[in-house]
Parts: sequence; C-alpha cells; structure tokens
Amino acid sequence: MAVKLTFNPEKKELFADEPESVSSLSRGFYGEMAKGTIHLTPEEALYLIDIRNGECTDTSLNTLKFNDVASLFIGELPKLMARYHTFKDWRDRGLILRPISEAEGKYGRNPVKKYPPGKFKPPKYSVQGLFFPEDLMTVIDDEAVGKELYSSYWLGQFGSYKAEQRGRISKLDVYETLFMMKHCGLGLKGTTQKQVIQAAKKRRPDFPSMYQVYEDWRLRGYVLKTGFKFGTHFRLYLPGASPARSQDEWIHSKHVIHIFPRRAKMIISEWARAIRVAHSVKKTFILAIPGRSGKTKPSVALDFLLYHRKHGGIETPKEDKPHFLMLSLSEEEYIGGAELADAIEQAKKIGLDLILAIADRETSVTYYRVKRVELPGSPYEYYEIEWEQP
Repeated sequence: MAVKLTFNPEKKELFADEPESVSSLSRGFYGEMAKGTIHLTPEEALYLIDIRNGECTDTSLNTLKFNDVASLFIGELPKLMARYHTFKDWRDRGLILRPISEAEGKYGRNPVKKYPPGKFKPPKYSVQGLFFPEDLMTVIDDEAVGKELYSSYWLGQFGSYKAEQRGRISKLDVYETLFMMKHCGLGLKGTTQKQVIQAAKKRRPDFPSMYQVYEDWRLRGYVLKTGFKFGTHFRLYLPGASPARSQDEWIHSKHVIHIFPRRAKMIISEWARAIRVAHSVKKTFILAIPGRSGKTKPSVALDFLLYHRKHGGIETPKEDKPHFLMLSLSEEEYIGGAELADAIEQAKKIGLDLILAIADRETSVTYYRVKRVELPGSPYEYYEIEWEQP
C-alpha cells in the first residue's frame, strides 16, 4: 500500500497521519513522531515519493509530484539534490540515516590514528648552491656533500632518479632549498631566503602553506618527496627511511600528502580524483590543513547521522548509536579548506568519523571516510581520507 503524505503550506510541513502510513514509516525509522503524526524532512518525503510510490497531497487535496514538493524548498535548503541523492543512496543500501539535529554528542567513535614520533637533527654544512628561479631548483656541485646529503638524509637527488651513479651533482627542489637554508647552513650564490620565497610564491601563491607542511613533517624525521606521479603534492616516508636499496629493490612510499590551505577553495572532483589515484596505487591519502584554526561560527552544516551494519543486521536508532556523520556534496561543488576543517571539527566534537558523500553528475554516490591523524608535536591538522564501501 502506498504511503500517504500531506503538505501543509501554511506551516510548510510534510507529514503522515493516516494510521497505516504512520505505522509503516515508524517501522522504517522515518520522520519524527508527535501525537500520532509522523513529521518528515524534505529528503524523506522526496524519497517516499520517488522510491516507495508515496502519494502526497496538500491540505486542499491537490496532488503533489516530486518536483512540486522539491520546488517548495529550492533556495531554502542548500544543495537539496546533493542531500537527496546521498540520502537516497544510503537508504537504498538498506541503511538508516537520521537528521543531524538528533546528535547527542561525545559518542567516542572517532579514534585518532597515531603516527610514529620522530625527530630530525639537521646536519650543518658550509656549502654553496646555485638557485634557478625559473625552475625552482638548486644545484650543489660539491660531489661529496651532495652524495652525503642524499644517502644519509635523503635531501635532494644525487645523480639520476634510481640511478645515483649517473651524474655528479645534487638537485634540491624549492622546499628542500628553503629547508636547508633555514636549518642546515646552505648558502646560495647571489640569492637570499626572501628571494627564494618570492620566486616560489610567484609560481604558486600557496607556497607558504606548502612549505609549512613540508617543514612540519621533516623536522619530525619524515621524508617528503614530490607526489607528482600520484596527483598529490608530496609522497611521504616514515622516520628512518633511506634511498638506499633493500636487496636491490627501491623503497616505495605508502602515504601521500595533499595540502588544502584554509583560504583555498577547490572543486570536489579535483581532490576526489587525487584520493582515487592514491587508492589505486595502494597509498594512504593524507589531507593537510595548515594554519591554526580560528574561533569562528560553523561555516558548513553537516547533513545526517548515519547508522551502519552490525553482525546479523543493521544498526537502528532504537537499539544503537550512530556510526558516522555525513557531509553531502556534489561533483561540481567547491569547498574551502576552512569549511572542510570546520566540518571535521564538528565531527570531532560529536565523537563520530565524518563521511564525505559525493554525488556525481549521474547521481552515483562515492563515499570517503575521514580519520584524524595525530602527528606528535605538530600544531597543524592532518587527516587520512579513505574510500569507503558502505
């Protein structure tokens, strides 16, 4: 039997009060019960019309189709279709989701991923290099120093990549250049630190944020090299990593880092693509949000509480606590670093991991789970983002 819904235009409310419909919706954990009436969110009502052959009329008994109901909330509810399609996909999987307003807080279901502590003692040299501002690269032609920097500290690239014997010079990228100028005594012929930074900012305005992350991990003993081949900013090696081959095999990184400055905005499809590439080559994707968070009002609203699976069935609001929080997004949407950091901070306070649910242009939904990372001693925020199959 079709579920019967009613729309009250004066209060702009959607509800069901016919006994059989109320009973059916209550069993499926739809809406909020009040005095024998189930009050529904727009997403719930649209789902019932679209998928469960729900019949909706207004108080004057005019029949309302899907678009009639949706049009009532356009402009009032942000990203209505992204919210609807992510709601629909979760429900279609046999899982339950509820309004974020029902969150009670401090669920304790978002454990921190702890990374191993380390400390880097920068070597001190008195060595000169030549900086190439158009290439954002420094060359050290002192063969002994260049070879030692590479083999002992994995700074720069001596010789050719994976063929150290081919060449006698060492090449430093701009992050390594600035790091060595600040911490290792590197001098440049005719170039100051300020000029290096100016040249880097001319090429990429977000360089200061990029360098903050590079320096933060490097000073804690980690090795960062270019992540160009993987569509990210850096690939990451744990403390103690060395370019020396193990049994004639090259050491492969297991993590990549992508920097998302708080002031930056990025289209969802771009960084989702980077996560996909990292996943395809079996690397953990780490999102870095440098800079300290300010005390501001929430800039983004989370969308739903998610219930998941458990042994022998699914979680329900009647018997279980929610498992995740959902932020619904669309492929063509832009999101800022500050907005994403704010969403993650809200999830941290509630005590649940955040799920980013992205609806593409065909309305297929892809899920990414956000886990907090603890880098001992770091003032910045880092998060592992993994593809999630509900």
